[in-house]
Amino acid sequence: MTKKEIVKTISEEIGLTQLKTKEIVQKTFDAIVETLVEDHRIELRNFGVFEVKKRAARKARNPRTGDKVDVPEKFVVTFKPGKEMEARVRELELQAQAEREARERAEAARLNGSAGYPPPSPEQMPSSSEQTS
Repeated sequence: MTKKEIVKTISEEIGLTQLKTKEIVQKTFDAIVETLVEDHRIELRNFGVFEVKKRAARKARNPRTGDKVDVPEKFVVTFKPGKEMEARVRELELQAQAEREARERAEAARLNGSAGYPPPSPEQMPSSSEQTS
C-alpha cells in the first residue's frame, strides 16, 4: 500500500478532502521522523516502537570479487511491533496454514480417487495371485 492509497482510504472514512488528509498524514510521518532524529525512539501504543540504533563497523565481502570490504558504523531505524499488531499478523499466519491444509486435503482426496469417482470395491481390486502373472 502506498501513501496515496492510505490517504484515499482515510479520506473516504472520515469525510475529509484528500488534500487535507494528505497534509495530516505527511505531518504525522514528519513528526515520527523528527522524534526519531531528536530522541532516537518513539513508542506508539498498540502499534509498535521505532528506535534508532547504532550498527557497529564490520568487515564484509564483496560478492562479485570476493574482496574484503570495511563497512563503517551507521545508524539504522528498527521497528518492534506491538502486541496487538503481532496478534493480528499471527492470525494471518494461522489462516494461511488452514488454507494450505485444506488444499492439501483436497489434493490428497483427488489423488485417492474420491474426486467424483468412488474408490474401487474389494471385488474390483486384483488379487495378489493376479498381480504376479
